[in-house]
Amino acid sequence: MVAALIGGAAAIGGYKLFENNQAGTTISDKQNLYFANNPIKVSSAGTADFTQAAAAVAPGVVHIKTTYEAKGGGSRGSSPMDMFEDFFGGGGRQMQRMPRAASGSGVIISEDGYIITNNHVVENASKVEVVLTDRRKVEAKVIGRDPNTDLALIKVNATGLPVVKMGNSDNVQVGEWVLAIGFPLDLNTTVTAGIVSAKNRSIGIIGQEQQGNQMTEEEYREYQRTGKLPDRPANTSIESFIQTDAAINPGNSGGALINANGELVGINSAIASQSGYNQGYGFAIPVNLARKIVDDFMKYGTVKRGYIGVNFFPLSAEEKPESIKTNEVSGLYVSDVVPGSGGAAAGIKQGDIIKKVDGTVINDSPDLQERVGRLSPGDKVKLSVLRDGAMKDITVTLKGEASIGQTASNNSTKSIEVSKLGATFAPATAAQKSKFGISSGVVVTSVVTGRAFDNIGVEKGLIITKVNGQAVNSVADVQKALPKTRNNMIYMSGVSEQGTFNFSFPAQ
Repeated sequence: MVAALIGGAAAIGGYKLFENNQAGTTISDKQNLYFANNPIKVSSAGTADFTQAAAAVAPGVVHIKTTYEAKGGGSRGSSPMDMFEDFFGGGGRQMQRMPRAASGSGVIISEDGYIITNNHVVENASKVEVVLTDRRKVEAKVIGRDPNTDLALIKVNATGLPVVKMGNSDNVQVGEWVLAIGFPLDLNTTVTAGIVSAKNRSIGIIGQEQQGNQMTEEEYREYQRTGKLPDRPANTSIESFIQTDAAINPGNSGGALINANGELVGINSAIASQSGYNQGYGFAIPVNLARKIVDDFMKYGTVKRGYIGVNFFPLSAEEKPESIKTNEVSGLYVSDVVPGSGGAAAGIKQGDIIKKVDGTVINDSPDLQERVGRLSPGDKVKLSVLRDGAMKDITVTLKGEASIGQTASNNSTKSIEVSKLGATFAPATAAQKSKFGISSGVVVTSVVTGRAFDNIGVEKGLIITKVNGQAVNSVADVQKALPKTRNNMIYMSGVSEQGTFNFSFPAQ
């Protein structure tokens, strides 16, 4: 009896100590502790009875209401976030100076108030309120947002909340029953059922303004001809959606996609629709990717993302540039390796064809992006590449974007004179800025024959608004921005009578 009492006391004391130290742990630790003491009992994945799964999860799905500061002007723009808003809340034109409001959904993932939702649900909101299942309304704090995955983590000051159990999105199978739970059309909690229609879908809705590192055929041909990479920023967006035919409508954004076991497998994010309402297909962010983003927000307040450092072209029988001399019709053709990146250090070469990531076959960019998107700088990933007709395994240690940028900067020229551009500049006038709808710019007033601008076809009269991503309004601004090259390339953008333009050229 004495031994039993001592053992029991030690166990209880250890549990309490463990429980009291949960504040700084990962979301997986919090979930394991919660569900060890609160197991859920639901029907198996093979049954068509979803009552237990819905009853277990619905209390943990919340209604999110956001308010936005009033802005001048009566119409909205055409940014990707406007598109998201058409899908999932707000909507329509707003009267001038009237505060805007929108709504979405969220999923409680810890009993102390952490809630995961979509970035576009809370982005730019001046106030975020959460309506709990018991009708309590509490204000939420935004812990972190990640536009590259369209995920956000918010927190309410409450305890003892119902928690939705995170599952494993890798185990999701095409044809499997799933439920979508959220607050569509400002209705109360709504549950819809469907099946998983596809996995690893990319629909091009995240990061439309940054076109990514997946080259089009035209871009690759131009790259082969000139040796210049496409004039656009590197891809940092990650799209690898779970596609489902469960009905998803405006307001479902940020809600739960669960399997029949009552486990969270995805965060509902977008729909394919011409009208803005459900017309057959919805898309959810895999929970395995969401778990990494949440853990980073809880630990660092921001996302620590690792990069391989390669540009690639997906191979297929239908789309393959003639310049690529290979009979392969699957995999990712490496068109360029970023200097100083983990891929470069590991020995990845231009012309390699990536076939597998950690033993998993990949055929398109979402396969690679989602797998790598779960990892952090310093993590290792094994790539199986086809080189000269033979398979080769290469282990890459991922690097952060800052590390790659610093290494590339160290390899680039330290001081670039404006005179080397072979052009003169003058600040754009207020009238010119108003005409083109720009807030910065310098006008090219002359071009010297045989110098850099002349060689790449820049003409007198063009207005350059940015140099290496930096807004410029004077010659001094141009001089200051020139050394901030990436991969030893100078990037410029601007406007002219013919429209907007982007171009790049070597710094040396």
